[in-house]
Amino acid sequence: MSAIIQAEGLGRWYGEVVGLGDLTVNIEPGITGLVGPNGAGKSTFMKVMVGELRPHRGTIRVLGYKPFASRGLYARLGFCPQQDALYEHQTGVAFVRDLLRLGGHSKKQATRDAEAAMERVGLTEAMNRRVSDYSKGMRQRTRLAQAIAHSPDLIIADEPLTGLDPIARRQIIELFQELAAEGKSVILSSHVLHEVENLTETIVLIHRGRLLAQGSVREVRQLISRHPSRVRVTARDPRKLASKLFDQPHVRAVALGADGESVQIETDNVAEFHVTFASVAKDASAGVRSLSSDDASLEAVFDYLVG
Repeated sequence: MSAIIQAEGLGRWYGEVVGLGDLTVNIEPGITGLVGPNGAGKSTFMKVMVGELRPHRGTIRVLGYKPFASRGLYARLGFCPQQDALYEHQTGVAFVRDLLRLGGHSKKQATRDAEAAMERVGLTEAMNRRVSDYSKGMRQRTRLAQAIAHSPDLIIADEPLTGLDPIARRQIIELFQELAAEGKSVILSSHVLHEVENLTETIVLIHRGRLLAQGSVREVRQLISRHPSRVRVTARDPRKLASKLFDQPHVRAVALGADGESVQIETDNVAEFHVTFASVAKDASAGVRSLSSDDASLEAVFDYLVG
């Protein structure tokens, strides 16, 4: 099956700031998660994909088209941007309808398709309310509705789950799955790995404007598992806890924090650490207060992989 996105040596910068640097990647049909920490270049790549920005270097094809100023592509493409740009005086359904009219739909067809799109994103009861009265999550779903209203072959969504409550998040995840089952392709970005994992096994990792890794979530987690993770625990008696942790085979190093109430642990198997920690803490009777792992963030993982 041919790639829906073909990018080679792609570069885009803003003055001295590099948005994309020599990005080469092919993306196949289906649902693909574009993952990376904030500032990684995800939004820039998406804007180049949809023709909002012209690359300064390299080439890109989207569904076989050069995306910049391509009317043929725009008819087959839906874009849900991260920016909250809606017309406050309009109702949600009118906003979607008017964009369809600009795309060449008749008034009758635009009204029908706009109402159907609002229903698919769970805004049937609110579609005739003014956008200015919408919550952040409702505004996000309205932007998604305009992206799918004309039944495009490819939907590109920039951080589409941001601002949604758990119920709305579940609805949108199910919507993306339904679109994929209908033969549509979806590319969505996120800086939270587990959000994408709920949707697809296929991810593209970008860091500092370059491709870092591509493949299944399992393959990426294998990369992450090689990363020695750091965990911080606060306790009433951190010295007592530290002495017990030294005996654990998966713990590589233990250090007392300068604050006098924390322990910094380095482990080469963070999953095993979390499994055994409860019993260790109970045996130590050290009065554990909190446990956190900054290395669970994509920023830390990506910095490790790049380094």
